[in-house]
Amino acid sequence: MAQDTANPAAALPATVPDRDRGAETTAPARRDRTQPRNAEPPSERALPARASAARGMSVGDAAAGSFGTGDGAAHLTGRQKAAVIVRLLLAEGQRLPLTSLPEELQTDLTEQVAALRLIDRATLDAVVREFLQTMDQVGLAFTDGLHGALAALGDQISESASERLRRMAAQAEGANPWTVLEDAEPAALAELLQAESPQVGAVALSRLSTGKAAAVLTELPGEAARAVALAMPHTDTVAPQVVDRIGHALARQIAARPPRAFAIEPDRRMGAILDATPAALRDEVLSGIEAQNATFAQGVRRAIFTYGDIPARLPPLEVPRLVRVLDPEVLQVALAGTLTAGDSPDAAASEFLLRNMSQRMAANMRDDAAARGSVSARATDEATAAVVATLRALVREGEITLAETEGP
Repeated sequence: MAQDTANPAAALPATVPDRDRGAETTAPARRDRTQPRNAEPPSERALPARASAARGMSVGDAAAGSFGTGDGAAHLTGRQKAAVIVRLLLAEGQRLPLTSLPEELQTDLTEQVAALRLIDRATLDAVVREFLQTMDQVGLAFTDGLHGALAALGDQISESASERLRRMAAQAEGANPWTVLEDAEPAALAELLQAESPQVGAVALSRLSTGKAAAVLTELPGEAARAVALAMPHTDTVAPQVVDRIGHALARQIAARPPRAFAIEPDRRMGAILDATPAALRDEVLSGIEAQNATFAQGVRRAIFTYGDIPARLPPLEVPRLVRVLDPEVLQVALAGTLTAGDSPDAAASEFLLRNMSQRMAANMRDDAAARGSVSARATDEATAAVVATLRALVREGEITLAETEGP
């Protein structure tokens, strides 16, 4: 907060430009006697130009309060020093990511900046030197809070530990609810919003990041998604306190959900299992699932990725990357067992692979496959399953990105 000094005018520069009249208003100039005449001037890195530091200031500001006691920056609190640094950087045209701070700190910092008026050069020099010394001494900066730690650790900790820590972060006092919701699964958020009014859903989607909001909207049924979209115009009159209450209510519901033993949904787990099974058994199991639970069967079919799905999911430019890591023997068996299968999806997949590799390699592969002659169905299933497993491994490692499936 601003502190009065015995002689506020002493903190003013020798001249303060009056931009409106193009004249100069003079004030008594006094050099800080604690600074020797031959003191080394501050470095250019540490002290930006004083002209820009004084932008927006006037002589009238001095009456409201100034700082300059001749004792460096000792008379300023830590928050006041932070306000000085922020004001100096803003005067130099720097853009500061202050929105990443908690709202209480943003409010407090703004109040500190509003309370300050003028400080003398010696005080400004001392604040900047202290700030730079502190920055030079920092060896390692840790992320802020549990959410920052979880983001930094990523998949280095188990899913159960990660889920437990997310619940702790959501229930922590003063936690930002929208950070919790941003980390939640889109399907879980969509399930919560289906039980709320469309207005609540519109507020939540407006507060989330665009990518997260789009993912949540995709998970909503068509009718619910339309209702949320139609409620969006009504969010203009919602008070910030209401938005905050909605965020905390949704975050508490997310935190109250029971922990999951498996990170992957059941249909995706079943689909991954059926990927590695022989085609005959896969079709038999799928038929049985469809007879008992059509919804689950649709999810399993979407999750299944077989050899015959390669043309629809694998971008052509990624084929050489896949071929490079495949065992040549496995690929030859897969080609030999599928190229003679007529118009089947597996034959189309083999033709797709050959068409998108180098012509010389494709010709050699065709000759080798023809030379093998007939290949048993079991050997073909094992080889095509190995190709799919290799492709899935590349997807998990981020080496290849598959196209999304369409339809149910």
